[in-house]
Amino acid sequence: MTDHHIGLIVPSSNLTMETELPRMLGDRERELPGDRFVFHSSRMRMRHVTPEELREMNAQTERAALELADARPDVVASACLVAIMAQGPGHHCTAEAEIGAALRGQGAQAPVVTSAGALLDGVAALGARRIAVLTPYLKDLTRLVVDYIEDAGVEVVDALSLEVPDNLAVARLDPEDLREHWRRLDLRRADALVLSACVQMPSLAAIQPVEDAAGLPVLSAATATTYRVLGALGLETRVPGAGRLLRGDLPGRAQTPAISTSPTDQT
Repeated sequence: MTDHHIGLIVPSSNLTMETELPRMLGDRERELPGDRFVFHSSRMRMRHVTPEELREMNAQTERAALELADARPDVVASACLVAIMAQGPGHHCTAEAEIGAALRGQGAQAPVVTSAGALLDGVAALGARRIAVLTPYLKDLTRLVVDYIEDAGVEVVDALSLEVPDNLAVARLDPEDLREHWRRLDLRRADALVLSACVQMPSLAAIQPVEDAAGLPVLSAATATTYRVLGALGLETRVPGAGRLLRGDLPGRAQTPAISTSPTDQT
């Protein structure tokens, strides 16, 4: 049995990142018992998903990274997709580089994953060029997410905003409702569906049922982050019942470098 230590940087009001990632990797442990996953979290204060609070939260990133460095994690995942995407195209590269530098300054060499970068990687791994997106955000923030994805070369054919600004309220959304929400999207030109472009909106229970019903790959910020975490650890990207992305048979693995390159190099 090999222990893999995963550091998580999460908003203070996030309840779902520390639920869905451990649940997926726990399911993987039961199917592939050679690997065990241990989680360590550091929190950044944020209660409402507004541009102001997102900027204030981002300013706490170095402090959170330094706290995790002391635990010597094998990989660090930063989980607030919209906080990064709201800063402008390619910002996940900057964020990953800054967190990596803070870790290395304390002697920790862990590769860094962001949910924003992971979502783009997950879409690319599926070979999708056109996607539909569902978010809990207000429409203005969803527009920033759409612009960010399209700047990376992926067309967003349709997007649905549930318009829930309170982050704790987002965590209380019933994932079963996603089994109906997705039907409001126009998927006629979509290669894949992002069922939750937010690691705070619970979606894991709906991923496989919606994928089966929609007939196209379904992913979320959380499943994409798990894909990147497993790739960064050099492990097979397989989690049972978590959608096409985590079926374990995509060509290659998502490898995350310890030192992120520039936005131009990665987009």
